[in-house]
Amino acid sequence: MTTLTPTHIPIDPAARWKRATEEPAWVRRSLIAVALGFLAFFLVLPLVVVLYSAFEQGLGVWYASITEPDALHAIRLTLTVVLIVVPVNVVFGVAIAWAIAKFEFRGKPLLISILDLPFAISPVVVGLIFVILFGSQGWLGSWLSAHDLRIIYAVPGIVIVIAFGTLPFVARELIPLMQQQGKQEEEASLILGAGGWKTFWHVTLPNIKWGLIYGIILCNARAMGEFGAVAIVSGRIRGESNTMPLHIEVLYNEYMFTAAFAVSSLLTGLALVTIAIKSFVEWRESHVN
Repeated sequence: MTTLTPTHIPIDPAARWKRATEEPAWVRRSLIAVALGFLAFFLVLPLVVVLYSAFEQGLGVWYASITEPDALHAIRLTLTVVLIVVPVNVVFGVAIAWAIAKFEFRGKPLLISILDLPFAISPVVVGLIFVILFGSQGWLGSWLSAHDLRIIYAVPGIVIVIAFGTLPFVARELIPLMQQQGKQEEEASLILGAGGWKTFWHVTLPNIKWGLIYGIILCNARAMGEFGAVAIVSGRIRGESNTMPLHIEVLYNEYMFTAAFAVSSLLTGLALVTIAIKSFVEWRESHVN
């Protein structure tokens, strides 16, 4: 009689595949613990510190800090810039994503590379570029002064640099999504007699809405928090050209820590509200469908 050694025992292919694709329990738990620890230390802890420092001296002090004239002006200026920049970049992002994903043309790789410039250039350098272009001693400075147009150290300059810095977010979210979906549905809609706008509203937009929402959220967050480029072109004029991040820096440098954290908590709250809106829209959509 032949004795079977362990090497002759048949091995279930499913068990072999499971062992090859699954990590041991201790490895999974260690990775989860490291990820949670990282998130707690670098995300949750700073958020807790900001909120605690903002409300440490009471709700009255917090409210007074965000309602004093300079803070209110910084809040209004930030929201005004966001309301200008985000819609502009949504229109631009959808248009350029459509062009890149749906068409082939000469210079397409170059256009994609140019689209990534705001990611590659430091915000401070971006601010300096626009100062060189539009400053009083810049290339267009004389012409702007002759026509009594002010861009640098004014709201238009802030809008321009923030629009430049947030330019790729919507497009970069939509391009891979549109490329994956192809253009068969749009072509079928046109063949059936629908016009360009009707095809966009009823075919393209429903297919890209989640990518568009993510792009808007990223664009909005970057627009509210932009610091480097704005610091260069705004002049940091308190009560005139300071956005919320710049106003926070001014308060912190003047050792007004509670007021600085109070405005920081408001900026953090705006970001959290944006994320909450995104989550609500996703939840409603999943329940409707």
